[in-house]
Formats: sequence, C-alpha cells, structure tokens
Amino acid sequence: MSEEREESAKRTTTATHWGLYDVTTREGQIVDIDPVADDPEPSPIGSGIVAAMRSNARIKRPAVRRGWLEGRNREGNYRRGADEFVELSWDETLDLVAGALSEQRDRHGDDSVFGGSYGWGSSGRFHHAQSQIHRFLAMAGGYTGSLNSYSCAAMEVILPHVIGGSGFSILGRTPRWEEIATNCELVVAFGGIPVKNRQVNDGGTGLHRTDAYLQSCRDAGVRFVNISPIRDDMSVLVGAEWFPLRPNTDVALMMAMAHTLIIEGLHDREFLDTRCVGFEPLEEYLMGRSDGITKDAEWAASTCEVPSESIRDLARSMAERRTLVTVGWSVQRADHGEQPYWMAVALAAMTGWMREPGCGFGVGYGSMHGVGVERARQRIAALPQPENPVESVIPVARICDALENPGKTIDYNGKRLKFPDLRAIYWCGGNPFHHHQDLNRLVEAWQRPDVIVVNESWWTATAKFADIVLPVATFLERNDFAAGSNDPWLCAQQKASEPPIGCLTDYEVFCGLADRLGFGDRFSEGRSSDEWVSHLYEQTRAALGVTGVDLPDFAEFWRLGRLQLPTPSGSPPGDLVAFARDPSAAPLQTPSGRIELFSATVEAFAYDDCPGHPVWTEPAEWLGSPIAHTFPLHLISNQPKTRLHSQYDHGAVSRASKIAGREPIRIHPLDARARSIVSGEIVRVFNDRGACLAGALVDDAVRIGVVQLSTGAWFDPMDPSTSGSLERHGNPNVLTLDKGTSSLSQGPSAHTTLVEVERWKGEVPRMAAFDPPTFVSRESVNPAPR
Repeated sequence: MSEEREESAKRTTTATHWGLYDVTTREGQIVDIDPVADDPEPSPIGSGIVAAMRSNARIKRPAVRRGWLEGRNREGNYRRGADEFVELSWDETLDLVAGALSEQRDRHGDDSVFGGSYGWGSSGRFHHAQSQIHRFLAMAGGYTGSLNSYSCAAMEVILPHVIGGSGFSILGRTPRWEEIATNCELVVAFGGIPVKNRQVNDGGTGLHRTDAYLQSCRDAGVRFVNISPIRDDMSVLVGAEWFPLRPNTDVALMMAMAHTLIIEGLHDREFLDTRCVGFEPLEEYLMGRSDGITKDAEWAASTCEVPSESIRDLARSMAERRTLVTVGWSVQRADHGEQPYWMAVALAAMTGWMREPGCGFGVGYGSMHGVGVERARQRIAALPQPENPVESVIPVARICDALENPGKTIDYNGKRLKFPDLRAIYWCGGNPFHHHQDLNRLVEAWQRPDVIVVNESWWTATAKFADIVLPVATFLERNDFAAGSNDPWLCAQQKASEPPIGCLTDYEVFCGLADRLGFGDRFSEGRSSDEWVSHLYEQTRAALGVTGVDLPDFAEFWRLGRLQLPTPSGSPPGDLVAFARDPSAAPLQTPSGRIELFSATVEAFAYDDCPGHPVWTEPAEWLGSPIAHTFPLHLISNQPKTRLHSQYDHGAVSRASKIAGREPIRIHPLDARARSIVSGEIVRVFNDRGACLAGALVDDAVRIGVVQLSTGAWFDPMDPSTSGSLERHGNPNVLTLDKGTSSLSQGPSAHTTLVEVERWKGEVPRMAAFDPPTFVSRESVNPAPR
C-alpha cells in the first residue's frame, strides 16, 4: 500500500519569497512542502503552508457585500467589514465589476480609480499581482497609482539627493558580504542586521547563506556593533556589542560621533573637501554655531541614553579601523526618517573609508537576503506595462489622507501633489489592513469610496472590507518562474495542484474583465497564462544570449527546475568605491557629481521639517516627550520571523508562535514586573489611537521602556461595525502613528509610537481573524438597480 501511495505522489518544484521548495501532492492535495536539499539555511515558513491550504479562510466563490448589492448606506452592520456576503456566479460578478468601474470613470474621471497593489503577493515574473492589475487598469483608461514603498520610502527619496541614482540603486552599490569579510574591520549597524528578515527576498530567494556570510566575517575578526533597542537584531554568531539606544534617536548618536571626530581631528578632511559638498554648514550645525546646541557626546547621552564615553570610543574606533556604517530599513520608518540615512552617509564620509571595498556606507543588510549577496542580477523579462494615461499619484503611505481629503494638495520631493477624488479601489496583491498605520482611521476612510474590488485567495481583512471579492489561485496552483533581487537563481514555479473549483488566476480574472470592457485581445495578446510564462522565459533567453549568457530552452529549464546565472560584470552605476578612488572618472549622479552633505536642491524646497543638511528633530512621539508620562513604552512593530508580512499568518508556523492565539509582545522584565505581567498572559496594548490584545513574552532582549510587537497578525476588530473597537489578535497598526516622515518623502512613521500595556482582566474574547464572513442566500437579497 505504501508503494502505491508513493507511486501516486506528484512532486514539483516551486520558488517563493522565502526560498525554494519541493512540493508533494497526492490525489490532488498538497501534503508536504520541503526545502530543497541543498539550501543550507532554509526558512521554516514554507512548511506551514500545507495547513493554510486546508484553511476555512479560503475564498472559493465570487462574493459581493450585501449592503453594496442592495445599495444601502454604509452604516452599522452594513458597513464594510461588518456586512454579510452573497456568493454569485463568475459571469454575474464580473459584469458587476466591469459596470462599476465604467460607472465611476464616467461620473468622476479615470483618476477616481485607485490601482491598489502593494506587497509581495507572488514571486513570479508573470503572475505578479502589481504588474497584472496595473496593465489591466492602464488599458482600461488609466488609474491613480502610488509612489515609493512602505518598506523604505524615506530612503528612496533622500538618497538620490545625497549620493545620486534611483531610490533602490543603493542596494546594488552596497558592499558585498565577501568584501566585508575580506577587508572590513568594524561594522556599525544602526537598526542591527536581523537574521529573521534575511529569510526573504523580493522576487524570490535561491539558497540562503546568511549564517555562512556572518561566520566568515567572525572568522576574519570583523567587529560588529548593534545599535538598536533590540539585542537580537544581530545574530549571536558575530558576538556583537549592543548599544541599546532609545528608539528614534539614531541621528543624535551619529551626530555625537561626528562631533567627536571633528574635535579630536580624526575626520578625513581631504575626502570631505574633494569628494563632498556642504560639509561646512553641517560642521557649523554639529558644533552648535548655527543653533546654539553642541551635538557632543554628553548631549547625545542624555538623548539616546547611551554612555558618552561609549560614543566617543566608538567614534575613535571608526577612525582607526576600516569601517562600514550601515542602516536598516526599519530606522527610516519613523518621524523624520530621511535624516538617519543622510547623516549616516555624512558619518561614513567623515571616516574616509569609502575608498575601501567592504567599507564606507551600506543599507538594508537585515532587510532582505539579496542585499550584499550580489551587486546585480541579469535582466529578466516581465509582463509588459503600457503607459498609464493618468498622471495622478499619491505617496503610498498617504492613502488614508487621500481618501479623507479629496482635492487637498501636499508637498512631496519638491512637487505639489493634489489628491484625486478616489471613488473606486481595485486591490490585487498586498493587504492594506496589515501594512498601513492607524487602522481605526483607515477603517473610517475606507467607507468613503463607492466601490472596492479585491482579488484574494483568503478571507483577510482586506477581503472582508471589500464590496466585491474575486477568489484567485495561489502560487502553488499556477505555473510561473521567479528571479529575486540581487540573487543569481532563475527558478521554476511548477503548478502543484488545481485551485478549488470556483477560483481563477488573476490573469483569467483580468482577461474576463478586459473582454467585457472591449480590450480583451490587447490585454492577453492571444496568449494563455502558460504561453505567457514560456514567452517571457524565451524573451529572457534571447536577450541574455546576445550578452553571451546561454540558457537552455524552456522545456529543459522546466525539467531542471532552476538555473544559476552568472553575475553581470563591471561595477554598478554610482559605485561608491570607484567614485571615492577617482571622483573625476566616476562622478555620482548628483548636481555636483559628489556626495551632497548639503543639498541646495533640498534647501530650495524650503521644508521646515527637512532642511538642506542633516538635522536632529524630536519625533512626534518618543521616550523623551511629554506624552511618555501617559504612554511610557515605545512600540517597535518590526517584521515577523514566522511569516512574510501578513502572508500565511494562518499557516502552521505562524500560528505555532502565538500565545493563546494572539501575537506575542516582548517586554523587558523590569517593565513587566512594574505591571505585574508574566509570560503567557494576555495583555492589552493601548494608546489614544486604539487597543489590541497580545500574548506577553517577558524578555531582556528588548531594552527597558520598549515593547516589540511584530506586524502581520490579521486584523480582527471585536465589533467591525464601529470604529475603534478592540483588536483581538495583536495587530500593532491599530496603535501606530499615521503621519508622513516629512514633506520630502511622506513615508510611513510606524516606529514613532508610544503605548501602555496592562494585564487583560475578564474573559478573553473569541478571535475571528481566520473565519470567513457570514453568507446569505441570493434569494434573500434585493439588488438595487444599476
């Protein structure tokens, strides 16, 4: 019998954002997902997907919110998020979507349609949710899109002004791990280098080698300093020193180290004079000559709560030893988040170590696996994108502002952007009720549009807060291929099972809508999804063949399952080492061709909250502010280690990490003792914006005055018919501040959040995060005329 079962098993290979896996299917059901045998440090996340595939949270038929179908006002139980749903046929549902989109365009213009797609929905090149929906909406007449990312909006905007290039070009200019191990002596990591985040990579991860990279650095004697309020933001492998500073005070610490370099004559004046512009006004500011405040070690010690002598010693070590200054993405997701990146460049420039490989300035080593692995990867074909005829855009983290204030004009990177009147939202890929801040505010703003359409596989909060929900296949239920950022692997995503009857792929959904709207042939170009996958691979093969990279044909690639591509030769544009060694031969793409410690461009914008050089400005909320008397704990809502964002929170790995079903919140033993909290208890985390329940985990790896509650728990309000209801699952974004980092980038400020924590008293409410909504029959509904 066992042999018969073995013979009936189907094995396929797939690629995900968190690694490569072998998938075993029996009788049409996925039974095992195992990391490929040669992945030395596989992520456990994939194995938890088996349980998720069997979850009751799966969406299996198109569904429409009852109140929307009946034309009711969005009030009480008819509000989005609280309402019942009606399951309809695909034909009827697609007719409703096509009609609703056309109606909003006719009444309010093409810019009234928001093309929402933010997140890491799939690692595939063809079934990439953002590419699919933006291609569809652009062909349909256009859409309002978004600018930058929740991950690192402030970085994306500020660094082009300082070191040139595009917002993400720094990821290819950041020193590689091999260079760090070979030539660097000291790594000063603001925000640390959290290994948990290196499980994942945008577009896919080939083979994980983080531990090997870190071990090679340790073997070479590289010293690591973890500057973070969380001790395990750095692997124990490297034996890092821990500077547990107050959250949001990184800039003050950097400035004090810079001040030490100046007063002790340790800064590289020749580098600053010949490769930078604007050091003089920054020096005036650091010395206190421009504002009367000397940014010395004593000043920083009181601000950051780091001993002044430790600050001076670290600055001296940076001058003496080949040093890399690196900043994590988490540091800039805070009020004035542009400043730590700008000041980190200045600090690295002052040491002069940019001339050395593996030294100088880098970003994001603890944000994705691909950072520091390779400088670039070969160009891989993707779904073609037509020009969007609508010019209207909004900074990605300002969606709530836009919904609340149609017609309002805001500053952004030297421009004035006007919010359109958003009446239709079509979301495909991502989960705004995970990644946006102040979810109670978003719940209210989300009631405003006339129609919200969502493509989803699971009954997430985004689906429950929609009007029309279209069930779509997961990455295990379709064919594709993947290529990760700065990763050398090209990997097949082989279909392991059929989607549930009633589910389509995103592509099939958009083909059906495009047919109804009159551009079906233009959208599909006459190809099925599998034909598109083969076509994009062969396009890649032909283009790389011209450069001398020979790939097998598609059939052979599919048989092999993956290919390792050679790394493109040559230095990336804007290479900092090449520039530092010969600035005239390798100038940067800045107005001066140099590092701009003072930017005349930014200064000309005349923003009070982002002047022309790095400055320290107190955050809206921090442990040194008056509000800390009421809410004395700083909340760090970082990335989870048991899932990617909110993906597969209902999977076995994520659910196993919960405490009584709630997301764990870490709290220092002294803070816990003061509140009579012990590990395993349910606690209430709250501030003036909202409250959630979480499971207490007492841990001295977080500094005193800090609590850590990871993002990604599916939003679960106790009473979704009212705003501000207790969130039962542990979603920290009911607490976070929804404020632009500054007028320059308008990025998210999630890490600028103060809270209080108390023991939960009384009966613990039942959770419903993974439950589907209530359904009513088609016959019980009286559709409004449309």
